[in-house]
Amino acid sequence: MSESTTAAPELTAAEQAAKDERHQNRMQRKKEVVDAAIARADTVRGIVLVLTGNGKGKSSSAFGMVARALGHGQRVGVVQFIKGAFSTGEEAFFRDLPGVSYHVMGEGFTWETQNRERDVAAAMAAFDVARGLMADPAIHMVVLDELNIALKYGYIPLEAVIEAAKARPAHQNLIITGRRAPAELIELADTVTEMGDVKHAFRAGIKAQHGIEL
Repeated sequence: MSESTTAAPELTAAEQAAKDERHQNRMQRKKEVVDAAIARADTVRGIVLVLTGNGKGKSSSAFGMVARALGHGQRVGVVQFIKGAFSTGEEAFFRDLPGVSYHVMGEGFTWETQNRERDVAAAMAAFDVARGLMADPAIHMVVLDELNIALKYGYIPLEAVIEAAKARPAHQNLIITGRRAPAELIELADTVTEMGDVKHAFRAGIKAQHGIEL
């Protein structure tokens, strides 16, 4: 079976030159806008970044930034609030690297434990560790993975999280992940990204994959 395609008409030399000039002018205007925005961004301080939403990629994005920070020689603290019942690739890779303080504190997903008292105790123990990392001026980046889940279920007081975030060293970046970030945390954050759930292999019966979910 053959496919018929309509070839685009060839441009004359003059038409191609005009097209190239229009492109160059557009890119020049865009560069001026970008350069002006970069020049205006002259504040130097750590930020609060919230990764939320129902889509996949929140923790993956956070650990991508961990890799970037380590590449710049920074020290990083990681606290995972929920994923303690199973090992993940990021834990296996990052845990023993120089410059990383890695803590897996949860007992697994809440529907697995089915015990609120244990979940609250585990979450508060994790937050105690997180609070210590956020108070340490030697730590450049703190990742609180799945903290929003613990906040959603009321395992940790939101006010305590906001207080610790505001009191952290000025240079320290704080990354918080998890679905349903509370409005107060979004208001506090400098950058908020919401992951959208368009399609997911799990709903087609495909198991979680090492290197993708695990």
